[in-house]
Amino acid sequence: MQLTGVFAPICTPFQDSGDIHHEALRQNIARYVQAGLKGFVVGGSTGEAPLLSAAEKQQIFQTVREAADDRVLIAGVGAESVRETSAMIEHAAALGYDAALVLTPHFYRSQMLRAETQTAFFLAVADSSPIPIIIYNFPQMTGIDLALDVAARLAEHPNIVAMKESSADLSRIGQLIAILPETFPVFVGASPKFHDCLRLGATGGILAIANAAPRAALLIYDSYRSGDIAASAAYQRQIAEAAGVAPRFGIQGLKYGMDLMGYFGGTARLPLLPLDDGQKAEIEALFSGLKDSQGAPGKAQA
Repeated sequence: MQLTGVFAPICTPFQDSGDIHHEALRQNIARYVQAGLKGFVVGGSTGEAPLLSAAEKQQIFQTVREAADDRVLIAGVGAESVRETSAMIEHAAALGYDAALVLTPHFYRSQMLRAETQTAFFLAVADSSPIPIIIYNFPQMTGIDLALDVAARLAEHPNIVAMKESSADLSRIGQLIAILPETFPVFVGASPKFHDCLRLGATGGILAIANAAPRAALLIYDSYRSGDIAASAAYQRQIAEAAGVAPRFGIQGLKYGMDLMGYFGGTARLPLLPLDDGQKAEIEALFSGLKDSQGAPGKAQA
């Protein structure tokens, strides 16, 4: 397993009935494979994981496993307890997933803010997991920012192999990369700052924008790794507006961007509300000049 490059934290498509649209999911995955993405995070934040049942997550794991060819698969297994997190990991491992993305528990915040509680949680999960663990730090959602020394302590565990840092704080990202071993991959989630994060030493990106424009995201990474720093920066500028659609408009906005780019995005689950016409017009403007080397943008069919 090579943890480098661009991964898509895939969105979960739904039918009009509200059920998971597995055929649309297969179609999206097939196109992402063709685009050249290194792999996928399944059942993560961008996939509306908090709005899915455990059984639905397991179904999505299965569908992606069948459709993803030989790509690296990372299971989003965020749960509040060690027991539930471990159970989801066991299911993903049985399907052949390569790693598990483990979110910091946050409901009992006063307890989870304690470094010793955070450390105990991740170590217990890592000790029991049959597949490698990737730490998932997402302070915008959890309200908890793992301390740098906690991340460094966890990186010493042989079954904790990487970290996804979803904050957009470049200073924090630089400090994190500096304190962790050079052999410990750090992925970032801030699509609008991907190029800057690569310059700081990030290994790759787990980028929401890769759902709508995977090749555009890959151009940033591939150009940088080939040494063409100017081209990487230029490609970043090309997607700058569209890359901010998820933080600004939510998963609903990202899914609409997918529709505009020819993928199946569709609607989000309640309580995430549908976009209004004004929001759609704004998103259309953000994506108006974006090309993804896959033909003209257009509504996906599924």
